[in-house]
Amino acid sequence: MVTTVRTSEPAGSVTGARARTPRPPRAGLIAWLRASLLCLVVPVVACTTSRGSLDRAGITPDELLAGTVLGSAGVPPAPVAEDEVLALSPQMRDFLDKHVDRKASDSLKLQQLAYAIVDADTFGLVYDDRTRTASETFHARRGNCLSFSNMFVAMARHVGLKVEFQEVEIPPDWTLDKDTYVLNQHVNVYVDLGQTGVRVVDFNIADFKTSYEMRRIPDTRALAHYYNNIGVERMQTGDTAAALSCFRTAIADSERQFSPAWANLGTLYLRAGHPAHAEAAYLQAVNANKSDLVALSDLARLYERMGDRKRAAAYQKKVIHHRYLNPYYRYELARRAYTGKDCVAAIGHLKYAIRKRPKEDQFYFLLGACYLEKGDKRAAERWLAKAQEVAATDALKRRYSSKIDTLLRGGDDHP
Repeated sequence: MVTTVRTSEPAGSVTGARARTPRPPRAGLIAWLRASLLCLVVPVVACTTSRGSLDRAGITPDELLAGTVLGSAGVPPAPVAEDEVLALSPQMRDFLDKHVDRKASDSLKLQQLAYAIVDADTFGLVYDDRTRTASETFHARRGNCLSFSNMFVAMARHVGLKVEFQEVEIPPDWTLDKDTYVLNQHVNVYVDLGQTGVRVVDFNIADFKTSYEMRRIPDTRALAHYYNNIGVERMQTGDTAAALSCFRTAIADSERQFSPAWANLGTLYLRAGHPAHAEAAYLQAVNANKSDLVALSDLARLYERMGDRKRAAAYQKKVIHHRYLNPYYRYELARRAYTGKDCVAAIGHLKYAIRKRPKEDQFYFLLGACYLEKGDKRAAERWLAKAQEVAATDALKRRYSSKIDTLLRGGDDHP
């Protein structure tokens, strides 16, 4: 789980985070293991609206990381040492000795390890929202996708497989009536099998698609994700010192370029009643990633609460600009336009989205439906056929075939 805190909602509510029922792992999967991670948006106490000035002058990154105003000078190290995150326990080594033949080919070792993990008789997996180390995940048999990725990377490397962590860009969930969104972030495992090719091991994300953008990341960034998540968990329990220590470690592991940890550090300061420090931390997040919508939104809301409407509007404009460039947001706009019978607007949004993400079958399907609604059956057939063509699996292709037949016959199978 890659966790980012939002600051706009009262405690006890969850917005932007859609609850997902954990699905049990399925046996019979080799290249793609399903069991998953979502970025949950964690509720925090909202600040009351107030007028005042922010004075971040002189608040340096070092001062933010020191946490002096939080009463956390001399904060102890993070609760888990970095070398423990991917460490194997004796029981994990015994498990690997029993289930993986070290003399086998890399492809067979991957298959043996995968089956051993997903088979409920030998191991079994349960998804939950906790972030754990590799050994904690093994012993608990549960965790989020970062937890399972930690475990799989550690075990795969121990049997000689070449693996790396990988970030996956999951489409945001847009809630347009409240103008909010869910930031989905996901981590899985990239396996290099040499001449045999590449495989991806992914745990229990039911809507994962090969069309999503993926990028391999170094262990240091994976560690930043780990400590960022643990920091949020500690912040939720009110353990400010431990949360600060974790955010500080996450930021250090990423050479101070991991924007989610800076944004969460800002929220830690805001919860403690230090808006100027929160502002400085949010600005560090934007410095690290100019398109970090969470940090930009946090700044806009902070300025609005402090009565600085000019700067609030400026940052809200940045949020709107970056959001409008997102192809999945444009797809959501297209869905709304299609529902409102404005097919011209929907087609415009979809053509932009397709230019940015040409392998998203859902974009083509909605585009075909728009042309069908306009009465252009030839164009509709072309785009619907394209949706079926780019669909990632045979099952999805068959599903599109059925949906297309229903649509073209005038049935009610619209997006």
